[in-house]
Amino acid sequence: MTSSGCRGLTAALLLLCATSAAIADLSDKLRDDSELSQSTAKSFRRLMPVRFYSQVEQNPIANATLTLRSCTIFVPTNEAFQRYKGNIHVLYHISTSAFSKEQLPKSVSSDMDGNPPLYITKNRNGDIYVNNARIIPSLSVEMTNREGKRQVMHIIDEVLQPLSVQKNAQDNINNPDAMQFLQMAEQLDLNDFHLRTYRSQVTLAKKESVYQSPGAHTFLIPIDESFKLSARSGLVDAKVIDGHVIPNTVIFTAASQHDDPKTSAAFEDLLKVTVSFFKQKDGKMYVKSNTIVGDAKHHEGVVLAEIVKANIPVQNGVVHLIHRPLMIIDTTVTDFLKFLNENGENGALRKFYEVIMDNGGEVLDDITNLSEVTILAPSNDAWNASLIENLLRNRKKMREILNMHIIRDRLNVDKIRQKNANMIAQVPTVNNNTFLYFNVKGEGADAVITVEGGGVNATIVQADVAQTNGYVHIIDRVLGVPHTTVLGKLETDPMMSDTYKMGQFSHFNDQLNNTQRRFTYFVPRDKGWQKTELDYPSAHKKLFMPDFSYHSKSILERHLAIADHVFTMKDLVQYSQQAGNVVLPTFRDSLQIRVEEEAGHLHDENASHEWTGYVIIWNYKKINVYRPDVECTNGIIHVIDYPLLEEKDVVVSGGSYLTESSICILLANLIMITVAKILN
Repeated sequence: MTSSGCRGLTAALLLLCATSAAIADLSDKLRDDSELSQSTAKSFRRLMPVRFYSQVEQNPIANATLTLRSCTIFVPTNEAFQRYKGNIHVLYHISTSAFSKEQLPKSVSSDMDGNPPLYITKNRNGDIYVNNARIIPSLSVEMTNREGKRQVMHIIDEVLQPLSVQKNAQDNINNPDAMQFLQMAEQLDLNDFHLRTYRSQVTLAKKESVYQSPGAHTFLIPIDESFKLSARSGLVDAKVIDGHVIPNTVIFTAASQHDDPKTSAAFEDLLKVTVSFFKQKDGKMYVKSNTIVGDAKHHEGVVLAEIVKANIPVQNGVVHLIHRPLMIIDTTVTDFLKFLNENGENGALRKFYEVIMDNGGEVLDDITNLSEVTILAPSNDAWNASLIENLLRNRKKMREILNMHIIRDRLNVDKIRQKNANMIAQVPTVNNNTFLYFNVKGEGADAVITVEGGGVNATIVQADVAQTNGYVHIIDRVLGVPHTTVLGKLETDPMMSDTYKMGQFSHFNDQLNNTQRRFTYFVPRDKGWQKTELDYPSAHKKLFMPDFSYHSKSILERHLAIADHVFTMKDLVQYSQQAGNVVLPTFRDSLQIRVEEEAGHLHDENASHEWTGYVIIWNYKKINVYRPDVECTNGIIHVIDYPLLEEKDVVVSGGSYLTESSICILLANLIMITVAKILN
């Protein structure tokens, strides 16, 4: 008789000995939730699924375990059962040792045939997961049955799903390791995905031991469809195979810490590859490799892959099937974008590609013709902004917006950091006279990189997606489509923080949220205010003191034109050519300037790219326009290199000015003298 036959007979005998009377064990808890404590009774009445208990009653081994043995049982909620469409494997939810939440080890053996392990993850937030299911913290019950055996029940938010085998499978497959999983893949239920190509490369590279390694690891396996590019399979060498394994760490998708790089098996002195998981708002899960240190065969950069079938448990960890191999950089930027539509690859940028093609596809041709290129690609969610819908029909405007996302250079994060070392990095786009402005905050993994273009500040949510001729950075907004007021722009732009602070304590900023007006604001960048500290040290100091807010406000009013329309730099140049000077209406008076175009490296003295910039002439001073035409929903901002300021603007004759604090002290003294006279 087989061991499973003996086990079934033993269970049957135990059941014959057991009475049908109600006993104080988990069997009763599953049958009748009225005995639960007052604090959890209502929750259990809602959560405890009748379907699960009926499965327990129909399974003699499960029934015997609950009646006579110590155990831990993981019980899915009603909602979990409603979502789950497959077969329920009751014994996969039971372990024959009792563990409270605090006692749960990294893995426990289930009672299913072959005793496949259940993997426990305790994350930083205090949540505990069993495989891909979260334990609901307030709904765990511990008790002792009539046999004196300790039993624990945990309520979980997903049905536990073991490795599934096809109905026509010839072999008896119980608890395989990752290598056996690869070898028997044709007999497993993998949603019609095949793994022959990758399996052949593992065998060819003699890397079977990596997948047979005991312990608990995470295995990322590319499906056959990902090798349609004929040369790609030949690039899967031993190091690439190592880069698809996260050793000594089991990562199920629900329990994963997003964008938390883990060391892959390809991490040594001359080659360093990390792997991390992240989730799109549409629910799709991705994994990415980041080759931090590369070599002649394995180039530095990030490779993204969508997880097409996740959370397949095996004896030595968990397997995720992915839509393309990691580490391999074998497509151009154009090919990368084309795959969005043709093969469903890289779905994180599907809408970006659709917008390009809906506008005639010329932008894609331009990208193809660039030998080196960097694309700032808005994510799918970025295109959902309401203002964008109105622009999609305007092909000329959309062409300008799309070109704003293209850079004629290979620009990775390291290069951005170098440019950002002493100032905000500025980079020309393929749009004539249009620049992007990068800013890096923080260091290392905590660094946040933002980019400004056309009045929009976007954050790079995924950097350095490497291609053979450049990089793709995924950003969270579409550049060139303003979504904030003049005040909102001042408040969030790191280049304008000094002007924002000055306007705050003088209450000058209060008007800048008014969407009924159209503002043209000449905003000195922070570096410009710093220059005034050298030129007019006394005046500069007073400008940033609340006691001199009147003077600050007067100076800022000079920089703000208010009219029924905005004045772009091209407008101002044209008016200057016609009339010599331009008179703009400001809050108190008017601003008289002349604006000229001037060729040269106005933005970067070391730049190789010559362009035509703008210069403002005011009071015989020439002031460079650092960033023209920053669009906002209620106006436009021109960032200038120096404020419209003279030393006499903040001149206070000696002894004629009392600060607010001095006035308060003087008044207090007068009151004290008056009170003293009255008392006397």
